[in-house]
Amino acid sequence: MVRDLDDEIVFKNIQNNEVNITLNGINAFKQQAEQAKSYFENRHQKVTSTKHIDDKTEIEIEYSAVLGMDFPNGLKKGQRLELKGKSIFVFKGEELEEKGNMKAGDIRMLLSESTGIQTQQTSATSANASIRIQGLDGRYTQILKDGFPLFAGAASGLGLLQTPPLDLKQVEIIKGSSSTLYGGGAIAGLVNLISKTPTDERELRFHLNGSSGRGFDINGFYGQRFNKIGTTVFASHNRNWAYDPANIDLTAIPKFD
Repeated sequence: MVRDLDDEIVFKNIQNNEVNITLNGINAFKQQAEQAKSYFENRHQKVTSTKHIDDKTEIEIEYSAVLGMDFPNGLKKGQRLELKGKSIFVFKGEELEEKGNMKAGDIRMLLSESTGIQTQQTSATSANASIRIQGLDGRYTQILKDGFPLFAGAASGLGLLQTPPLDLKQVEIIKGSSSTLYGGGAIAGLVNLISKTPTDERELRFHLNGSSGRGFDINGFYGQRFNKIGTTVFASHNRNWAYDPANIDLTAIPKFD
């Protein structure tokens, strides 16, 4: 649930690109419903339906038109969040696809180009990296998967090489102490990885990538929805042979598979 404190409008039941908006404190249904409809039409919003339930009027509209922004999927159900004063950065669509083409094996490039975020390599052999936000140590950064802290205590040292961007719908970043609603491990901020969901139209993608540093990546994604049942299949293989460009028996890039 999201409340706009200026207009006293409650946004709730956010799913499938729709929002049920409830205007509280309505006494005269007809008059207030007309005012509510005018409120959105004046802002070039399309009201798709209205209905009267007791002393409340519910108006169903597309949330992207109301908010004028991509609504973060990382919010917990029933959670209230003021839209003002929150730094929520969303990477999706062409930008996410572009970074995936440039570096198919991980999301390190996407995070490194964000202001105030640094990826610090923690292991020379495995090439694992931690995410530092606003200068704080990586252990204060929480990594979520579809809004849930599935990585638990391993989030700060997550192997970014094991997170290809091909199956990601979008990446959300919340900086600062407002992210602590997900726990004490998110003092610096959090990174929420949103997976792709199946659609009626079949999606089949393959991504092959090779580098001059003897690296090789192959990723595949398939997703489709059949009536009420949907499925997604993602497969990935990343390999890098030991790379010693100076021929001094010391590798600049370690071997991993």
